[in-house]
Amino acid sequence: MRLTKQTGHAIRILIDCAHASGNLVKVADISERLGITKQNVFKIVHILSRTGFVAAVRGPAGGVRLAKSPEKIRVGDVVRAIEVTRVQVDGAEDLDAQSDDRQGLNSVFDNALTAFISVLDQHTLADLAAAEPASLRAPAARKRSATKRGAQEPARKPKSSSARRA
Repeated sequence: MRLTKQTGHAIRILIDCAHASGNLVKVADISERLGITKQNVFKIVHILSRTGFVAAVRGPAGGVRLAKSPEKIRVGDVVRAIEVTRVQVDGAEDLDAQSDDRQGLNSVFDNALTAFISVLDQHTLADLAAAEPASLRAPAARKRSATKRGAQEPARKPKSSSARRA
């Protein structure tokens, strides 16, 4: 099964907040560290706030922080909050309605999804935060932080006038 990019971002945002140890984290800082646009971070933080995973504080001194301890946030709960947790196979509705054994195609996929998420329920945000090395951060964020530390970026060749016309 493949989770959406939004779910991956949500989990990474929560891990970033877990690393802050209860301190407020600015959305702009999360965006830069993780290489996610500010608009996407705002959208995901709104969902995470509505579902009780983060608490948001407005204003110039505001930011977000975890609403509960990382040990109490199950990864499966985050996936349920972000993903569509009902599988529907196109064209299978008629097959399920005609099936006497209650094991129609959609039912089989729903069972598989339930098993998948039950494995995620065995892990908490604390597990992920402890296991996430800096190398898992977004490549753009690593490049920006390397540049800030004084690393030189390769010089770019200026475009010739003939290349600009093409």
